[in-house]
Amino acid sequence: MSSHLLSYAIWVPILGAFVVFAAGNSRNLARWAALLTAIAGFAVTIPLYVGFDVTQAGMQFVEQRPWMPRFNIEYFLGVDGISVLFILLNSFITILVVIAGWEVIKDKVAQYMGAFLIMSGVMNGIFCALDAMLFYVFFEASLIPMYIIIGIWGGPNRVYAAFKFFLYTLLGSLLMLIALIYLFLASGGSFNLLDWHQLKIGMTPQLLLFLAFLAAFAVKVPMWPVHTWLPDAHVEAPTGGSVVLAAIMLKLGAYGFLRFSLPITPDASHYFAPLIIALSLIAVIYIGFVALVQADMKKLIAYSSISHMGFVTLGFFIFNQLGVEGALVQMISHGFVSAAMFLCVGVMYDRMHSRLIADYGGVVHRMPKFAGFFMLFAMANAGLPATSGFVGEFMVALGAIKYHFWIGFAAATTLVLGAAYTLWMYKRVIFGPVGNAHVAELSDINAREILFLAALAICVLAMGVYPFPFTEVMHASVDNLLKHVAVSKL
Repeated sequence: MSSHLLSYAIWVPILGAFVVFAAGNSRNLARWAALLTAIAGFAVTIPLYVGFDVTQAGMQFVEQRPWMPRFNIEYFLGVDGISVLFILLNSFITILVVIAGWEVIKDKVAQYMGAFLIMSGVMNGIFCALDAMLFYVFFEASLIPMYIIIGIWGGPNRVYAAFKFFLYTLLGSLLMLIALIYLFLASGGSFNLLDWHQLKIGMTPQLLLFLAFLAAFAVKVPMWPVHTWLPDAHVEAPTGGSVVLAAIMLKLGAYGFLRFSLPITPDASHYFAPLIIALSLIAVIYIGFVALVQADMKKLIAYSSISHMGFVTLGFFIFNQLGVEGALVQMISHGFVSAAMFLCVGVMYDRMHSRLIADYGGVVHRMPKFAGFFMLFAMANAGLPATSGFVGEFMVALGAIKYHFWIGFAAATTLVLGAAYTLWMYKRVIFGPVGNAHVAELSDINAREILFLAALAICVLAMGVYPFPFTEVMHASVDNLLKHVAVSKL
């Protein structure tokens, strides 16, 4: 199936960003241009889902044409059941980020909105690139707008956080570039990812390639112990930056495992599976305890993200259908829930200019509507049944128990820890008597804030109650991947 839908998903937001830049100092014009561009960017992704053939495991909506013929680099795009949902998620979150920053961002509005639109297009490119160098270009390009967003619109330590974010992620990616060049030579001069999936590579090169990919993708997830850049980046980033960082950017590393590590180095993936499972369980359990002691709401949610993403990497490396599909569902759910949690903190920060839990208390008395939304998202973050947060974690836990009982048992502790740190934060911030005079002056959420919180609430509940439309799309592609990984390439 050939069309230009994937090109539209990439280039509509990027070209629209330049229209937004042209608005200059006109804040209103920049906001409306950004919103219309974001809506158009989402609209062109809807046919990808509607027209997707769930019975096919291969790539769909393929576009392939020469880009740099001398180096055999192509503009090669396509999506399967693993990647198509992330393009929709990314484009949907971009609309919410534009609405969330509507009144909050006062300086350089056109540049702020434009940076998010460029990032949206670039990340769509990552999810559909089937040429390794095209993937690498998009993968690295995604750092630039986020670096700018944190560095310009972030908090007091924004420059430190932006540098740390940039250096961590860039250093990991350099090893991936070496791996890509090796595979280019090993394949006889091709950067075609689908060709690389069929390569027969010796065990030693596989192990080295796996470690090179691990360096790039583990930082992005982020896995323990290379996670330390994330809390700093989240705390200093503006609300929109935190939303995109948690909802989309953390998924890039996890997606890389499915597109590179597992299919290209299947034997090494099995060899290193115990290591990845161990690191995942450390993230799930240890980072859960770290989240418990946080005084800053953003830091708590940032550590919560690391813990939840530990579930994702665990699901991938237990090599069964429940685990991998559960991990993918968890990625989509985490996109909704983490975005909602950071937006809720942003709503309070806009009014109080504080993220510290101790500065709140009794918010429900002044903001009852907000407290209702926040409770739903807190419950989803804790993995309550009938919310999206439960579905993925339950599937991964089942898959882990099928793989090894004690691994599944250890992973399930995140449901207890998740409930502990999330509900303890919620109790201290929302319940009890009004904490101080600043809380007493709070006003409840307005129509704009209700709009983006309600949109996410619908997604969280819909996915929790009826996850079939999500799992149906990925089933054939996951099944095909697992069959491929089960066959030795030696």
